[in-house]
Amino acid sequence: MRRIRSVKRTVRFPVSATLLRRLAYANIVANAAIVVTGGAVRLTASGLGCPTWPRCTDESYTATAEMGVHGVIEFGNRLLTFVLVLIAGATLLAALLHRPRRRGVVPLALAVVLGIVAQAVIGGITVRTQLHPSIVGIHFVVSMLLLLVAYALWRRVREPDGPKIALVPPALRTLTWLTVMASAAVIIVGVAVTGSGPHAGDADAIRNGLDPQTISQVHADLVFLLVGLTVGLWLALRAIGAPTHVVRAARTLLLVELAQGVVGFVQYFTNLPVLLVGAHMLGSCLVWLATLSVLWATRERRPVDATPTETATPAEEPVPAHA
Repeated sequence: MRRIRSVKRTVRFPVSATLLRRLAYANIVANAAIVVTGGAVRLTASGLGCPTWPRCTDESYTATAEMGVHGVIEFGNRLLTFVLVLIAGATLLAALLHRPRRRGVVPLALAVVLGIVAQAVIGGITVRTQLHPSIVGIHFVVSMLLLLVAYALWRRVREPDGPKIALVPPALRTLTWLTVMASAAVIIVGVAVTGSGPHAGDADAIRNGLDPQTISQVHADLVFLLVGLTVGLWLALRAIGAPTHVVRAARTLLLVELAQGVVGFVQYFTNLPVLLVGAHMLGSCLVWLATLSVLWATRERRPVDATPTETATPAEEPVPAHA
């Protein structure tokens, strides 16, 4: 009788695989969205709309009428953090309740929750340091790391639990990793470019002291490197007859990069209008996600009972993938 009751408890709140996938995807969307809204805070000079943290003012946790539109914008962005926590918490709960329990899903879901909490703390430090560009930059880089974890979670819940198998030769896996590193470098140097520019989030916030023209040139050089690596990867994948979805992922990354490059050059030569800068921040998220898509596309997980010949590709016999 006790055994029957325990079984009933395990299925009292069943969580479907579809719900788990949708929640995991919602984490990606939400973490990309808060990057854009955070950019809006900065681009409207509302970074110190709430001049302290965790309160909005020394006396109030919420924005007051005297703080005007800047207070509303900054406080609104803070409220979005609770939305992220709600989505991430729901995903973690769903991962815990889903049966059978998926290997690796719960740690990734927990990492998203902890990452959002860490971001809230970093955001508070950003305010307390009067929008110091180094802390603002860390805030953005951690957002990209959160997108990485959220994307890994989404892909993990969509995969079976078998071993990872490479779909391309080792040389192209290496080229893929070089592309990922170049993409990360573009983002990091882009943070330095932003820290040298005019959009500080507040009129009195300091800049990082770098020459905007010089650091922008370094950023552009890295973009050219990234595009070159992506073109090479795309052509190489086509040449070896890689699976269609792998080629398509590389092509999509190239198109996103080119679109982001156009926005970047236009914003530079038009003195950084806020709408284009905001679009460029969204583009950074899309480039990073497209990069991760290529990385995941070059390997797959197969069902535990699948044999190596079931999904072999013309490129090569499948081999274990360690990334």
